[in-house]
Amino acid sequence: MGVCRWQPYHYQHCAGRLKHKNISRDPRVAVSVIDQTNPYDMVTVRGRVVEQTTNGAEEHIDKMTKKYLGVDKYQAASPEKRGLY
Repeated sequence: MGVCRWQPYHYQHCAGRLKHKNISRDPRVAVSVIDQTNPYDMVTVRGRVVEQTTNGAEEHIDKMTKKYLGVDKYQAASPEKRGLY
């Protein structure tokens, strides 16, 4: 049996887009992960967004860019205000 340890999960969004509007209206969210070799083997985690903020959003996207792309700064930055859930 595994041990479940909750970690904060951050999701980037741009203010005013559909995802942002929907979560502002209804904070329920779900994430599903499916085994590619057996689609009947899956896990779904459900929860609620407890905070939306713009504090740290630019730093967060730069950190993810460094981790996954190996570059220091997110190059495709849009002029829209970014935020975190």
